[in-house]
Amino acid sequence: MAFKLPRDHFWLPKGFTVTPALPDTPPHPESREPFYGRIIIPFAKLWMRRMQHLNVEIQHPERIPATGGAVLAVNHTGYWDFVFGGIPAAYQGGRLVRFMAKKEIWDNPVAGPAMSGCKHIPVDRADGAASVKEATRRAADGELIGIFPEATISRSFEIKEVKDGAARIAHEAGVPLIPVVIWGSQRIWTKGRKPIWRLKSADLIVSVREPVEVTEDAKASAQRLHDAMAAGLDEVRAHYDELYGPFPEGENWMPVSLGGSAPSLEDATVKDREDAQKRREERAAREAGKASKPEPEKKPLWKKLLKR
Repeated sequence: MAFKLPRDHFWLPKGFTVTPALPDTPPHPESREPFYGRIIIPFAKLWMRRMQHLNVEIQHPERIPATGGAVLAVNHTGYWDFVFGGIPAAYQGGRLVRFMAKKEIWDNPVAGPAMSGCKHIPVDRADGAASVKEATRRAADGELIGIFPEATISRSFEIKEVKDGAARIAHEAGVPLIPVVIWGSQRIWTKGRKPIWRLKSADLIVSVREPVEVTEDAKASAQRLHDAMAAGLDEVRAHYDELYGPFPEGENWMPVSLGGSAPSLEDATVKDREDAQKRREERAAREAGKASKPEPEKKPLWKKLLKR
C-alpha cells in the first residue's frame, strides 16, 4: 500500500493540541499550493510527531488573519523555528508563512530549492534593503511574512534585542504585527549543539500572541514588540513547567534565570557581538581578495575560434 500524506490542513496528529479550539476557517487558496501546502506542511507535522515524538500545543491560531497580510515576529531559540513558527497558520485555513532567512541557505543544493519552492525570502545580512522591500510588497499583497526580529538564535533562550525591521514592514504594508512565541525547540537543535534526530519524547509550545501596535516610530514599535514577546515567553514557560515539569537544575536548554546552565543574556550578547565582528572581518577579507585578483583578459570571439 502506497504511503500518502494527509491533505486535510485541519489534520491533528496524535500528540498535537490546539487551544482554545481548532478554528473553523474555510481553506485559504494558499493551502492548495502543491509543494508548500500539500507536501511540506503535512510532512512537517508527520516529522514532528512520528520522528521527533513531539507533544505540541498550538495556542491561539485564530489570532492569525484568515485573509490578508500580516507580519509574524517569531522568537528564535533553535534551527527548526522556521518550521515550528509556521504551524499555527496551517490551522487557520491552511495559510502559509513566507519566512525571511539568510541567503546562504539558498546555496545548499537541497535546502535552496526547497526554500524557493516555499517562496521564502532570502536576506543579505550585509545589505537587507532589497529583502525588506520585497517582504513589504508581499505583506501588502496579502501574504503572511515570518521574521525572526532577534536576527540570530538566542543562546540565552531569553528575548534578545529586537531589530525594528518587522515593525517597519508591518507599518509600511499596513498589516498587523503579531508576536509568536516558541518554547522547547532549543531541546531539539540549537546553536553550538548537534541536532537530535530521534527523540524519545519532547514537548513544544507555539503561542500566537495579540497584535502589537505599530506606528511610524519604528524603534518605539520594536520596543513594544520586545516587551510583548518577553511577557509572552514568561507566560508560556510557566505553562510549560505546569504541563511537563518540574525539571532538574542545570539543564542546558534552560535559561540561567530559571536555574538552567545556558549563558546569561549579558554573556550571550557579548558572544553575539564577537561573532558579528568576525563575520564582518571575513566578509571584508573576501571582498579584498576579489579586488586584488586581476580581471581575466577578454579575448574577441574570433580569436577564441582561431585558437580552437
